[in-house]
Amino acid sequence: MRRVVCTEWGEPENLVIEELPDPVPGPGQVVVEVAAAGVNFVDALFVAGTYQIKVPPPFTPGSEMAGTVAEVGDGVTGVAPGDRVLSSLGLGAYASHVVVAADSLTPLPDQLDTPTAAALAQSYCTVWLAMTSRITVTPGKTVLVLGAGGGIGLAAIDVARALGARVIAAASTPEKLADATAMGATATIAYESEDLKTRARELADGQLDVVIDPVGGAHTEAALRALGVGGRLAVIGFAAGDIPSLRTNLVLLNNRSVVGVDWGAWAMRNPAEQAALLGEVLNAVSAGRLHPATPSQRPLAEAGAVLRDLLERRLRGKTVLVP
Repeated sequence: MRRVVCTEWGEPENLVIEELPDPVPGPGQVVVEVAAAGVNFVDALFVAGTYQIKVPPPFTPGSEMAGTVAEVGDGVTGVAPGDRVLSSLGLGAYASHVVVAADSLTPLPDQLDTPTAAALAQSYCTVWLAMTSRITVTPGKTVLVLGAGGGIGLAAIDVARALGARVIAAASTPEKLADATAMGATATIAYESEDLKTRARELADGQLDVVIDPVGGAHTEAALRALGVGGRLAVIGFAAGDIPSLRTNLVLLNNRSVVGVDWGAWAMRNPAEQAALLGEVLNAVSAGRLHPATPSQRPLAEAGAVLRDLLERRLRGKTVLVP
């Protein structure tokens, strides 16, 4: 097997590739031959040692993957060699083979190709939790999505559209805004050159109901100011690198709310609820209500370069590493 290894916290370019014997499953375990591993912002934070959970090196990054069952251990039922599956690992997905507990695997519906499945869980589960649990998006509401050309942003557009909302997409480049429009956004804002607050209010006809913010940085306060009466800001992440400080009077005005969405921690604490949530997402994909975009593919050996591109916001949509 081949795997990417972080030997010390630091820059993603320091990642190395190791060759090891293929793993063998223990009781209750399964070996999955990885077809694709999703690339996420949290992976870069683990490698840098700046995530709130610090994992001592050496370790293999990668929090989600999809592939084919290669071998099952003693006592495993319900899954067999040849089955297509996905799994959220936390760590270890940047590899050609992984060993996981059998009960952590989810079978893939026929309508979902394996590379797309590898990039699905973190983005779609995050925004599904945000829009159906942390806040409630209902038909007719207007949703502003920041970072709309990234993986979380495109998933947020897709889920909001499926829930009957109208979506305004804000992103940094014309190419990312075009991707957002293709996903279903009905209006766009180039927030590096346009006034985000003013344009969002204009496009929402004065009543912006929800902001989905995976970006942070300078745009968060402008988006908060754009919200109408009872508006809600969902804080999902800080891809821009800067964690904004918000004035609480802006929350008080118009009875606004600011809500945190930490899907990863929630999923670890609530495994049964997470399994149900992922089932809802996959059912929506099977029914044609959700339309996850096909990710771009890069070789496993380029993991460091891909994480650098992610950190510097050069990636569009989702990217997977292919062993």
